[in-house]
Amino acid sequence: MTDQQPGAPDEPHAPRTAAAPTGADGAPERPTLPAAALDPRPVVAAGFGAWIIATVLILATQGTSASALPVCYAGLVIGALGTAVFLVQRRGARSGRKGAQQGLT
Repeated sequence: MTDQQPGAPDEPHAPRTAAAPTGADGAPERPTLPAAALDPRPVVAAGFGAWIIATVLILATQGTSASALPVCYAGLVIGALGTAVFLVQRRGARSGRKGAQQGLT
């Protein structure tokens, strides 16, 4: 008598695994991302736009005495600085500078 469950096959099968493509160094290759996922412009614009909308809404509903207004101003300043850094890096990448971030062209 065996200890197998009813209906189980007599011999277990090896798990089916697809061979992952490997690079020259033997490491598995990463799949390429679509171009839309690599473009940072929509994220930068959406983040900065969200701070603009939040600031306008706070000013319209609570006025200049709102306690959330300094947070909105800080978000606008940080968003402007981040956008400036992005634009400088993109300009450097397009001109071929060595220290510029890759993939922003």
